[in-house]
Amino acid sequence: MSLLRRIYFLIACCIIYSSASYAQDPYENVVQINGVTMTADSLRAVPGVTVMLKNKYRGVESSFSGVFSIVAYKGDTLQFSGVGYRSKEYIIPKTVKGHYFTMIQLMTQDTFYLPETIIRPMPSKQQFEYAFRHWHIADDKLEIARKNTNAMTLRALAYTMPRDGRENQAVYQSMQAQKAVYYGQAAPMNIFSPTSWAEFYEAWKRGDYRRRK
Repeated sequence: MSLLRRIYFLIACCIIYSSASYAQDPYENVVQINGVTMTADSLRAVPGVTVMLKNKYRGVESSFSGVFSIVAYKGDTLQFSGVGYRSKEYIIPKTVKGHYFTMIQLMTQDTFYLPETIIRPMPSKQQFEYAFRHWHIADDKLEIARKNTNAMTLRALAYTMPRDGRENQAVYQSMQAQKAVYYGQAAPMNIFSPTSWAEFYEAWKRGDYRRRK
């Protein structure tokens, strides 16, 4: 019986130890990496470098001073990429002690080769004059903004565009206010106004209504 008790005790200890180590593994493998991206030749800070965790679709971007910080697991692979620099990879060592790790990543400049551009003059002076006079060159953003803010253009748009809700409400309220002045009585008509008839008679004497050749 003593032998069986020892065997049971050893099995229980193994189970407890394995469960404890399994529970501690996720926290023990987490590490926060603080680093700086610099040029390999002059040790200057490289801003805007993308630091990605390989096959995990998660990453950060280095600041203006080249400083970056990211949380990963021990054994993960960091991918460094930047415009004008060669891509680099760095494997986080599994033997890192603690939860913090600092590093300096040196970036090597990459050379881009663009296709050649051939600039040729106009074939003749007459063709250059014709192109200078008749070719239409698209306006830049500043010229487009000037045309859009022209006083005549804005006035034409104001006459052609329909009224919005606020303007319609103002016109309706003005009409209601004019009707409220003669509320309960008949509104006056200009056909019975002596002043209007006097103005019509004076205009008729002056010959304003004569047919002009």
